[in-house]
Amino acid sequence: MPRLTYGAAQCRSESELNIYYDYLESPLGELLAIASDKGLTGLHLPGASHTPAIQAHWQRSAARFASLRGELADYFAGRRASFQIELDTGGSPFQAAVWRALREIPYGRTSSYRDIAERIGRPRAIRAVGAANGRNPVSIIVPCHRVIGADGSLTGYAGGLPAKRYLLGLEGQARTE
Repeated sequence: MPRLTYGAAQCRSESELNIYYDYLESPLGELLAIASDKGLTGLHLPGASHTPAIQAHWQRSAARFASLRGELADYFAGRRASFQIELDTGGSPFQAAVWRALREIPYGRTSSYRDIAERIGRPRAIRAVGAANGRNPVSIIVPCHRVIGADGSLTGYAGGLPAKRYLLGLEGQARTE
């Protein structure tokens, strides 16, 4: 049988793959949340690049995302600086290393692509770090918005620069280009 993947969820047939989704309201607009039985596989901002299309076999479930809704509400209200949601993001070993490093950037702080490359032991992989950052499937939770250019400028963000400015401002790190 063919192997299907979404995030880290792997199975032998489509019928064995449980994927859930729902839409969550936020100050940035409607977020698309996607999860497997193991954890959150995606959190996509409106209009973000790399947002998957809803598949017919996915199950819509508001209850599945109740905890995430609460954590996001606390974050947007300034009462939460980190998240406890289980993740099932998959990705290559390099991407996983970058995404782990992103989670180590403290709330209210920023880091450069160069800083991340050095942190994961690949100081010459700055562009690859940028690419992995851009493919982060769980924005906000894995705070790719906290990565800026070495000169302090805002650089691309899958959810758009206005969303990045908003998130950095929320965390007390508003920056201008």
